[in-house]
Amino acid sequence: MGGVSNATRSPLPSSDRPDVAARLREALLGASFTADGLLELLGAPAYAALARSETVPALRATRGDTPLEALVRLFLLQQPVAHARVAEILPVEECLEAGWLVRADGDEVAATVDVRPYGEPGGEDWYIVSDLGCAVGGAGGIGQDDEDVVLGVGGASTTLAGVTVRTPVASALDLGAGSGIQALHATQHATRVTATDLNPRALHITALTLALSGAPAAELREGSLFEPVKDDETFDLIVSNPPFVISPRARLTYRDGGLGGDDLCRSLVQEAGARLNEGGFAQFLANWQHVEGEDWQDRIRSWIPRGCDAWVVQREVQDVTQYAELWLRDAGDHRSGRTEYQARYDAWLDEFEARKVKAVGFGWITLRRTGAEEPSITVEEWPHPIEQPLGDTVRAHFARLDYLREHDDAALLDAHFKLAPEVVQEQVGLPGAEDPEHVVLRQNRGMRRATRVDTVGAGFAGVCDGTLSAGRILDAIAQLVGEDPVVLRDRTPAQIRLLVEQGFLEPVG
Repeated sequence: MGGVSNATRSPLPSSDRPDVAARLREALLGASFTADGLLELLGAPAYAALARSETVPALRATRGDTPLEALVRLFLLQQPVAHARVAEILPVEECLEAGWLVRADGDEVAATVDVRPYGEPGGEDWYIVSDLGCAVGGAGGIGQDDEDVVLGVGGASTTLAGVTVRTPVASALDLGAGSGIQALHATQHATRVTATDLNPRALHITALTLALSGAPAAELREGSLFEPVKDDETFDLIVSNPPFVISPRARLTYRDGGLGGDDLCRSLVQEAGARLNEGGFAQFLANWQHVEGEDWQDRIRSWIPRGCDAWVVQREVQDVTQYAELWLRDAGDHRSGRTEYQARYDAWLDEFEARKVKAVGFGWITLRRTGAEEPSITVEEWPHPIEQPLGDTVRAHFARLDYLREHDDAALLDAHFKLAPEVVQEQVGLPGAEDPEHVVLRQNRGMRRATRVDTVGAGFAGVCDGTLSAGRILDAIAQLVGEDPVVLRDRTPAQIRLLVEQGFLEPVG
């Protein structure tokens, strides 16, 4: 997330010393200061506590004097460490000169930024740099009231990284770069990466994150969202974890967009279509208002730009009181005086009441630029567990849309299908009943969807192994159940189309 910035914070390490960043990275890796190394040292409970911004378990687990324990205290727990001890692990004088470390009281040194090991699914050992005390980003009591503070890795960051399509592309754009996690991922599959942020401190930290992770540099541009993008520039991939919080005023750069209601998310989505190359993806996290007397799905549909397929998934809905409390806690307002806290809470509810907002939805929005005459827009609510990463699932969703657009019912009956991997069938009914009340197909991967089918649909899916065409399978089922094959062929394509769209059946070839 990114936004406006005025406050002054401590100096950051130099972004013009890649040699020092490279040596520091080598030393960190040598001491097993990695995601795997942290998990092994701290144990699962203390490691998970860090993700909740709780440091006491990690402090207890790092009372020894191993190199890894010293680095955890230094870069994750903001504890000064003896200069002589650090010199045995890191190029300490170079780190002091480049600003990664400063001299503390006595003969100790302290870190100027948080550095958190971040493990990428491909096995890379990366590091996310953030402001002190902000190694874990997102709501949960960070309590930083400096408006230009730059947070590290949070649940929203990893959610967006997980749903992003990771196919090789020529150009990628990260809007509101923050600590640089989305740009970092993009450098692995994009020839050219551009990152924007209204907060110059965030751009500086993005450069540090890339350098310390051993990733290629990105082109960094200061400005709000699309403002720094040239008029004629288009991209194959656009990602953004924007300042989507719907708040009464723009207070914190990383979360508050400064526009009324959900206007920032709306304008971001609407502008993205013109910035995409044909076949390109734009993927965002967003909040949207549930307004009294309005269907939230219609609201989101109105955001989708022309010429784009869209898939919108609402993952969570909070009533306005829950929402206000969440973000008041994020800013540390729950630790302020009671009168001040109540006044700020009241201001949030006044804002929602004026806009007739009864709840706020959270989820992700994916656009794909398409040349289709009639773009497909899917808006759904899915609060159930999923399996990350979902990038391949997202890509496959849009590939299936193309397939279904190109195949009418007759073509579907001539096509061959196979049941997707790890789909199971459940029969639901009263114990001892001769026949089930209904049959459910359930996915154990990706979106982990479940869908109810009739006996014909269940039988059809069960024998789809790519050998026979859909029409021949239906003819065989018709013979078994004593139904007119013409009638069965006429009424079943709609069910086949749904099973393909939701990923239960995969076209062969």
